[in-house]
Amino acid sequence: MRYKLLSRTAFSIALIAVSLGAQVVQPPPAPWRGAGPTPCVGADGGVLQCAPPGRVIAIRAGRLFDSKAGRMLLKQVVLVQGDRITDVGPDGKIQIPSGATVINFGTATVLPGLIDAHTHMFNTPKAGMSREASILIAIQNLQSDLRAGFTSARDMSSHGNGYADIDVRKAIDAGQIDGPRFQVAGRGIRWGGATRATTPADPLVSTVIYSAEEGRAAVREHVERGADWIKLFPTGAYSFTAEGKAVYELMYPMPVLQALIDETHRLGHKAACHVLGGEGQKNAITAGCDTIEHAFGLDQEQATMMVQKGLFYDPTFVRYLEPYMDDNDTKNTGGKYRMIPIFEKAVTMAASTNGMKLMFGTGVDGATYPHGTQALDFEAFVKRAGVTPARAIQAGTVVNAEAMGWSERVGSIEKGKFADVIAVSGDPLADITELQRVKFVMKGGKIIRNDMVPK
Repeated sequence: MRYKLLSRTAFSIALIAVSLGAQVVQPPPAPWRGAGPTPCVGADGGVLQCAPPGRVIAIRAGRLFDSKAGRMLLKQVVLVQGDRITDVGPDGKIQIPSGATVINFGTATVLPGLIDAHTHMFNTPKAGMSREASILIAIQNLQSDLRAGFTSARDMSSHGNGYADIDVRKAIDAGQIDGPRFQVAGRGIRWGGATRATTPADPLVSTVIYSAEEGRAAVREHVERGADWIKLFPTGAYSFTAEGKAVYELMYPMPVLQALIDETHRLGHKAACHVLGGEGQKNAITAGCDTIEHAFGLDQEQATMMVQKGLFYDPTFVRYLEPYMDDNDTKNTGGKYRMIPIFEKAVTMAASTNGMKLMFGTGVDGATYPHGTQALDFEAFVKRAGVTPARAIQAGTVVNAEAMGWSERVGSIEKGKFADVIAVSGDPLADITELQRVKFVMKGGKIIRNDMVPK
C-alpha cells in the first residue's frame, strides 16, 4: 500500500537521494497514519522500513593482508562504524569502544573485499525470455559473486540486455538489493564492417557503428545513459593458417578506434578493449585504450608499450584456459594447433614485465564460468603464470581499484575506506586456494555472510 499523502517535495528528495546512492531518504510527512512505526520513503515514493542506525563493529584478525605493501600483518584490529572503516592497527594499540560488537576471527586471515574487473552479470537471454526473468537471473549471479567475497566489480557489457546493468547498479547503490559495488559498460560498441545492415538495429544488443562519427555518437549515448566504461571490440575471432600461425580478425579501422577512445576520454570516461591479437590489438595499445582485455597474442614489444603508456592488462585467464577452447581448436585444426599455450605464454610474459599493471578479471558469464567461482583465477595466476600469491591478490584489490579510479574507496583495509572486508580460515599467501573458501563477507559494514568458526 502506498502512502498517498507523500508530498511532491519529499518525492523529489527521494529521487535525488537515490541518485546519490542512499537507501533511506526521509520519513513521510507527519503524522504517519499507516501500519507500524514511521517508515522511510523509497525511490518510487513507496514506503519501506528505515535502515537501522550504523553500529560499531570491531574485527580481531589473527592475520590481515596489507594489500598496498603485499604483506601479511599479525594480530590486527579493524574498527567499523556504519559503512566505513574508522581505524585499523595492532591489537593492543587500537581501543575498542564500549558497546562495540566484537568479531574474533582467531588465527583466520582478513583481507579487503575482492574486486573482479571483468564480469557479465547478465546471461545472454534465451529466445522468448522476459526482461524480468533476465534481471532476476542477473541478480542471482551478482549475489553469488558477492557471497564469494567480490564486494566490487566492473561489468563488461550486458550480453544483449541493453542498459539494464545501469538499472541494477543503481538498485544496488540505493540499497534495494545486495550486490557488489559496480561500474558498468552498457551495451558495448561493435564495428559493422563495410556494408550497412538493412534490418533494424536491436536496442538490446551492442551498438553497431560504421564510421568514426557514429562511434563518437555511440560513446556519447552510453555516457548519457549512465555507463561508467565504454566497451570496445578492436578484434574479432581468431583462426590458424595451414602453417599454424594465429590470425586475428581486425574490426575497427584505426581512425575509428582512435575516435572512439578520444571521445571516451574527452567525456572523462575510460575504455576497455576486447582484443585477441594482431593489428587490432596493436591498435588498441597505440590508441591508448585504458584496459587491454584478454590479448592472446600479446608480445614483449606490446607489453613494454603498455607499461610506457600506463595501460592495464586484464587477461581473464581461466576463461580462456577452459576445455572448450581445445574442443574448438580440435574441431577447426584437426588437433594440430592450440590457442591455450599461446595465451598462457602471453600472460606469463606480461606478468614478468617490469611495471605491468596486472589486473584480476575473470569474464565470469554464466556460460562456461559459473558466478561465485572466480577465485579460480587467483590459483591460475600463481600456478600457471608464475605470479606470487601476494601479487595475485593485489591484482584483485589495489590494482583493480586504481584502474577503476576507486583507490580512495576500496582495495585495501584503511581508515576512511568502505568497510568491505572478507575472511578465510587459512593463509592465502601459503595456499592461494584459500580464496576459493571465503567464510566471511562484509560490504559497507553490512555482514553478508559469516560462516567462520572461531579458533
